Amino acid sequence: MMTIIDDILNKTTMYRLVLYYLIALLLTAFFLCLAGVLPYSPWALLASTTIILGICLLANAIFARTFNATPNIESAYITALILALIITPQLTFPTVMLMVWAAILAMASKYILSYRHKHLFNPVAISVVITALFISQSASWWVGTISMLPIVVIGGLLVIRKIKRASLVWAFIITATIVIITTGLAHGSSIIENLRAIYLYSPLLFFAFLMLTEPLTSPPTKKLQIWYGVIVGLLFAPRIHLGSVYSTPELALVVGNVFAFIVSSKGRVTLTLKEIRRVANDTYDFVFRPSFPVKFLPGQFLELTLVTAPSDARGNRRFFTIASAPTEKEIRFGVKFYPKSSRFKQVLAELKPNQSITAAQTAGSFTLPRDPAKKLAFIAGGIGVTPFRSQVKYLLDSGQKRDIILLYSNKTVGEIAYADLFAAAEPLGLKTVYTLTDRTTIPANWPGQTGLIDQKMLTTQAPDYQDRLFYLSGPHAMVVAFEKLLSSLGVPKSQIKTDYFPGYA
Repeated sequence: MMTIIDDILNKTTMYRLVLYYLIALLLTAFFLCLAGVLPYSPWALLASTTIILGICLLANAIFARTFNATPNIESAYITALILALIITPQLTFPTVMLMVWAAILAMASKYILSYRHKHLFNPVAISVVITALFISQSASWWVGTISMLPIVVIGGLLVIRKIKRASLVWAFIITATIVIITTGLAHGSSIIENLRAIYLYSPLLFFAFLMLTEPLTSPPTKKLQIWYGVIVGLLFAPRIHLGSVYSTPELALVVGNVFAFIVSSKGRVTLTLKEIRRVANDTYDFVFRPSFPVKFLPGQFLELTLVTAPSDARGNRRFFTIASAPTEKEIRFGVKFYPKSSRFKQVLAELKPNQSITAAQTAGSFTLPRDPAKKLAFIAGGIGVTPFRSQVKYLLDSGQKRDIILLYSNKTVGEIAYADLFAAAEPLGLKTVYTLTDRTTIPANWPGQTGLIDQKMLTTQAPDYQDRLFYLSGPHAMVVAFEKLLSSLGVPKSQIKTDYFPGYA
């Protein structure tokens, strides 16, 4: 069952999944209003959503033109629908003014409260913080009701499975729960009463699944994400206050965004295409010159945006693992093209030298351990070898010796990428084992292995596997299969790292 779910998730982007999730929530709310389960007019909900969406799209277009930026329509839709789910759907004058101002401020924050074209705060959170301060109108977070809970949970679990930020969500939920129960007990509420209030009648889960996990305003690595979740969780409780200022979900998130900005990569970078190099059959390195030096660790990824790409069902943003090393001036990405590649890849392939794209949010924990004595095992399938290109190139340039075994699987010999680089790293301790899975095309005198990487091949090539830290990168099904195999061999989860692989592009 989970394999089917993962296949579906891999065929859509994170942003499209979030958009579908929000639409499902609003449709559910509409029918609950129609049935009298929610105390709002379904037509007021429809009208409020239309007002917020219209203002967001208009404001986004105006600000983009003013700041000479390309508007991101997909992001505007997501922001608008979140606002529709947290601002009470009533058509009174004060509430309509709240809708209008929140929509304008949310869009404005992306362009004004930004650094190097990257917004500093969650747009929804900062907009309702400002409206609360200046027009004394704030979000009710009406989505946090028991009748909406099933869709909130089901959709939310799909989102965190897709973006692999469960540790962030759990850190927040556990911290917020402890703080709310503790403060509740101090005010005479029982534990059961507090638990009911937290999970059945509050926006905590919606907030955790959808707003807390926004990639551009949350930290880049798992450890920092856990700290981020703890900080926001500490401030989430409604009884937490500083003097007369009481905390709200949006205020807690804005404070967390400040922490995230301090510890994260700063700003969007413009990448200007230098050249496209063929590195294997249907596989190319796209080499870009960044507008400013990009700080990252070998094995991390960037989010690319092709604003001129006609949008298909997967949108115009993708995550790509960085194939270059921090020691190189250029930024490169290894891209595999298939017969039916997405529109995103088609537009990427049509780029000419000196044309530009934008990138943001260097992130990922698929990085080398600090201890150079730690034995490593890299397992790559196809284009999943790109993070290992980054890591090996970095080791070469810095002269670091590491005990590494790379098991690299491809269908044919023509699909092998970066073989010269891996050969050059042999004196530093890299042992590369190639295997081909298409037995009908194996050349004569092939020196490598044949067939899929299985238990026998793994234990033969790495008999000391119990002592190694494993890095798995490739198609989702391959990564899951190796996680199971390593687990059956007694390798603990703490010794297994998986690359963030958010779907086929």
